[in-house]
Parts: sequence; C-alpha cells; structure tokens
Amino acid sequence: MLNGIRIIEFEALGPGPFAAMHLADLGAEVILIQRKGGAANPAKGASRLLDRGKRSIALDLKEAGDLGTARALIRSADGLIEGLRPGVMERLGLGPEAAQALNPRLVYGRMTGWGQDGPRATLAGHDLNYLGLSGALFYAGLPGQVPGVPPTMLGDIGAGALYLTVGMLAGLLQARETGQGTVVDAAIVDGAQHMMALLRSLGAGFDTGTRGRSLLDGPPWSRCYACSCGGHVAVQCLEPKFYSLFLDRMGLAEDSDFADQFDPDRWPVQGARLERIFAMQPRDHWAALFEGSDACLAPVLTPDEAARDPHMMARGHAPGSALPAPRFNGTAPVTRPAPEPGQDGAAIMTELRERGLL
Repeated sequence: MLNGIRIIEFEALGPGPFAAMHLADLGAEVILIQRKGGAANPAKGASRLLDRGKRSIALDLKEAGDLGTARALIRSADGLIEGLRPGVMERLGLGPEAAQALNPRLVYGRMTGWGQDGPRATLAGHDLNYLGLSGALFYAGLPGQVPGVPPTMLGDIGAGALYLTVGMLAGLLQARETGQGTVVDAAIVDGAQHMMALLRSLGAGFDTGTRGRSLLDGPPWSRCYACSCGGHVAVQCLEPKFYSLFLDRMGLAEDSDFADQFDPDRWPVQGARLERIFAMQPRDHWAALFEGSDACLAPVLTPDEAARDPHMMARGHAPGSALPAPRFNGTAPVTRPAPEPGQDGAAIMTELRERGLL
C-alpha cells in the first residue's frame, strides 16, 4: 500500500521502532540508521521483531562523513522517525528545521512520552507514567484496588506508535498534495488522553470521577472473573440485548438482583454473586457454555494458547507471530526478517552515490 515511500528511522526503543515497522508492513521502504559500534542494549533483544522489513545502515552521527550520509538519506526520504528526548536531534544538526531545509517535503515524526514541550518534556518516563498523568490509568482496576498495570501496548503502542503512524500518513498525504512537509509531535500522554474520548462519550450520566462507578470500570458485566482452575474469563456485555443473552446463559434471567443493568448501587452485589458462580467451574467450562453466543464472554488465554485458538489459527496466527495489520483485499502480508546491524550499508551508500546525493 505504501510502495514508493521511503522512511528514515533513527534507532531508538519501543514505540518509534514499532511505528516504523508498521509502515514497513504497509509496504514502505524503511532504512534504519543504527549506532555504529553501539553497545548491546539489554532491552534491545525484544525489538529484533520490530526491525523486520527494514534495511539497516550503521552510522556514527558524531563523525562528519557519517553525518553527511545521514543528511543524504534525509534528502532522499519522504519521512523520518526519531524517538529521542527533545533537543537531541537538534544538537546533532538533524532537527526538523535543519532536516526540512535539506528536504522541504519531509514529514518529520517525533515519538516521545511527554511531548516536545511542557514542564515534563525533557524528563524520563515510561508507559505507566504517561498513562497515570493522562488520566487513563484511573480506570484500570476495580474499586478498592490499586490501579492495575495494563500491557505496555496500551500506552507505548496504542497511544504512542499508532498515533505516530496516523500522523505520518496524514503528513505524507499533505506533502503529496502541496510539496510541503510537516512535523508530527506524537506524545503518549496526548494519545492516551485522546483515546479516553470513547469512554467519556459512553459514560455520559455516570460518575466518571469515582472509581467503580463509571460505565466501563465498575459494572459486573465489564470485568474479568477467576475460575476454579485458576484461569479467567473476560465479560463485557455492554448492550442490553447482549446482557440479556449473558444472563440467560448463566441461568440468571429471572433473578431480581440482575434486573437493573445500569444501576451502580446494584453492581457490588451483582459482582460478588458472579465471582462466586464463576469460581465454581473451570475456564474451559465457561468458554464452552458461551461458544457461538453473542453474550460477549471470552476466555483469557495465554499468548501461546491464543495462537492455538481456532479463530486465531484461521486468521493465520502462530506462536510467536505478529502478523501485519490491518489487512487489505487482494494482497497477502509479506514481511522480511530483521536485518543484522548495518548489513545494507554498502548497498545504501551505492544507491546514494548513483542518485548524486553523496
């Protein structure tokens, strides 16, 4: 889908590399600039998957010749992605102003947690910190419990990488029409706050300032339950028609305790009863009971179990896989393995010389 688009990525960790992988999955040519002779990062092993589909060149950006190569790559590119602290790229002479002086149509993507400005902009932080400050973490857990720790995909990927991907695509469309690039300031705090729009719209009329009494963080029909085997099931039958189907499968359709779905005062009693009921049978019993139903219950599977689930297998997933998404009709997802650091350097340098950029 993005054939003919070239993205230059400066090596970083987490959401920036994910966004670049996402663009590569969509067909863009992504050239990853890695640190020449850099020490192995203990967290870097996991990101090998995030380097799939990319080409790699190793540069020392403090060395004049390699800095010149980076500038040549920028002149050749449609977009750039960096995930360093604000000010670092400017100190290297590769900030947005300098880069767009070399290439006015360049879409310059910046991935951070706090954003490019504000009191916290230059401070360290991680996924959970950004979710906490944005207000999103407030809803992660049941009343009386400390907020839980959501998977890092919520902040780093959902609120970070995917917002950067969307921003890059919007910028590329503008550049195609006008010849003018832009700077994409993708901050995880902004994305997390923006994603809460759905929760706020659904929660109209509910108490969104008290944990356990908003529409999606307290109801007994929107939480996970422990089963007798130690496993869990996930229930979220929000709409009344699905709630009715849920009660019917549970044998609670005529139970007066469950008569009013949207009364927060009833939720503690309803939740306590469902806890006792689900704890009486193993997870697979409940999964089988709700199989084929619109009652919105699913087992909570481990990643390996998920890969063996019939639905996930039908979609082409396998243990350890992370297939490109979304999918497009008439095309099959194609990915290339992650390159070794610097393995494409000679070929990239030759291409730049042939194009008169070096």
